[in-house]
Amino acid sequence: MDEMRHIAFETVMRACGFGSLAIFCIMIGLSFEPRLSFQAGGSLTLIMVGVLAYKAREAPTKPYRRTEMWLYLPEELRPPARSAQQTVSVIMRETYLTFAYWSAMIALVMWSVALIFSFLGL
Repeated sequence: MDEMRHIAFETVMRACGFGSLAIFCIMIGLSFEPRLSFQAGGSLTLIMVGVLAYKAREAPTKPYRRTEMWLYLPEELRPPARSAQQTVSVIMRETYLTFAYWSAMIALVMWSVALIFSFLGL
């Protein structure tokens, strides 16, 4: 079970890393206007939170054999077929919600920095 959580964590972290890279590139492109850059970063991160929340909501109905976690899980560590759907669904849902929470906190920080820049007149 811990190995399954570890693999789920890695797969979701990789996906969030690619999304964060895209957000970072947009923020760098807007770096001439710091307030706008952090507003865009916060808004795009909130979109990522929405996608993660949607994936968490979808997790119980997604067939376990079609998840990336299942593909990376070694054969000997896979649960029996009768309990695999529930186990994979719960683990993926928890993982998506964890990353959604972390992303929401990052968005909050970005919006706070944008607010500070706004108060400073930058």
